[in-house]
Amino acid sequence: MMERVTRSVVVVGGGTAGWLTAGLIAARHRGQVKVTLIESPNVKIVGVGEGTWPTIRTTLKRIGVSETDFLRICDATFKQGSEFVGWTTGDDRYYHPFMLPKAYDAINLAPYWQADPQGLSFADAVCYQPAACAQNLAPKQITTPEYQAVTNYAYHLDAGKFAGFLRDHCVEELGVSHILADVTHVETDADGYITQLQAAGREPVMGDLFIDCTGFLSLLIGRHYGVPFNSVSDRLFIDTALAVQVPYENENAPIASVTRSIAQRAGWIWDVGLTERRGLGHVYSSRFTTDDEALADLKAYIGPQGAALTRDDVRKIPINSGYREITWVKNCAAVGLSSGFVEPLEASSIVMAELSAQMIADQLPVNRAAMAVVARRFNETIRYRWERIVDFLKLHYVLSTRNEAFWVANRDPQTIPENLKDLLTLWRSHFPWHDDLDRREELFPTASFQYVYFGMGGRTDPGPFPVTPDWPAAQGHFRDVARARQAVTGQLPDTRALLEKVARFGFQKV
Repeated sequence: MMERVTRSVVVVGGGTAGWLTAGLIAARHRGQVKVTLIESPNVKIVGVGEGTWPTIRTTLKRIGVSETDFLRICDATFKQGSEFVGWTTGDDRYYHPFMLPKAYDAINLAPYWQADPQGLSFADAVCYQPAACAQNLAPKQITTPEYQAVTNYAYHLDAGKFAGFLRDHCVEELGVSHILADVTHVETDADGYITQLQAAGREPVMGDLFIDCTGFLSLLIGRHYGVPFNSVSDRLFIDTALAVQVPYENENAPIASVTRSIAQRAGWIWDVGLTERRGLGHVYSSRFTTDDEALADLKAYIGPQGAALTRDDVRKIPINSGYREITWVKNCAAVGLSSGFVEPLEASSIVMAELSAQMIADQLPVNRAAMAVVARRFNETIRYRWERIVDFLKLHYVLSTRNEAFWVANRDPQTIPENLKDLLTLWRSHFPWHDDLDRREELFPTASFQYVYFGMGGRTDPGPFPVTPDWPAAQGHFRDVARARQAVTGQLPDTRALLEKVARFGFQKV
């Protein structure tokens, strides 16, 4: 049995996670491995994950998707990072751009900026992308080929349309078999490996590797294998979301190329601009506010368009932040919400699905013996990534000076992960830099921590240790950023204008 060859992969569950997983495996192993996706016709996808990470461009390119078709069909727009409003004092804002600081691999510009900021935020001093975001500019031009960029970018998208778009591409272009049916029973062999799934009104679906993409239901990894869920609600307090879609005030309204995250008394509001509408939501902790108060805060943010909203007009979504203790058991791996979920800050959900699916596709075990090794490595990697996500999200709260109960509670040392405590202690005397994190490939690199740490007023006091030995080089980089800021903002088009051109003409194919 240990030499049983992997010839068939069964993905259980559709949605973004399911179809991305099926697509990546099918594209990587086309003609060698049969990929089948079975999903229930009676389960709706969550459908509010409208923000992505720049990895999505590589993912879509790998599965052979046209960027032009994707933008047109999924009402997608560009995302160049996040803008945080009111997170520190209630009257502040900063950007977490997707571009790395200037000369990131050669020099840490943080100490030079702190010594002489020249009236600029850290992000503005070391990167020209925030200026493009502030002016609602696109990250490229119509002459820029598909997936290439002037400034690094991801997308905002309609999650429901995206799942359908991926489904059609996977079935029609990659040969994925699609079955609409409810899974009624899971059959295993004597060693506990899944052999087949019984589906209502269908023949049994057999496979060698099964991927659980059934969302919060967690049909295989949770219900069948009984893998415990590791809650992180003691560190991340958000437990509820109210989501709503709002049309633009007029057809020429600007489209923001960042996700706006606006702090509230007991949570925050997301504001995502698509081509025809905005996706908004208030995520909050029910320990510190009520649903009615949260709705009132959301309506106040929306303004006149939100005045008439009632509880029936918004979608209430429970959030249980955490992850499965392990995400690969025997011949079953979990991807997407069945693996874990944390509050939607920094678009961590879709990128975790991407990276998990890509790891499975790249390291697809050839047989049962290899599967045990891949499973162990997968479990270690996914658990590490979930914990680093928790660290990074918590960083957004612990530096706040807001005095509402929610924000005060977030600063309680007992709620701060030990790893993050160590980093904060280190950064009091050591400027954040590459070696502070454990792995060569981090989901959120040190640059992301720098943008948030300094964006929220973090300071480093290195004491007697010299940290600015090369002022001429640093000043040269700052001047380069200033010149690039002027040049790029003068050349990049308005986001809405570019999307209208894409709809008419499309991008140049790579």
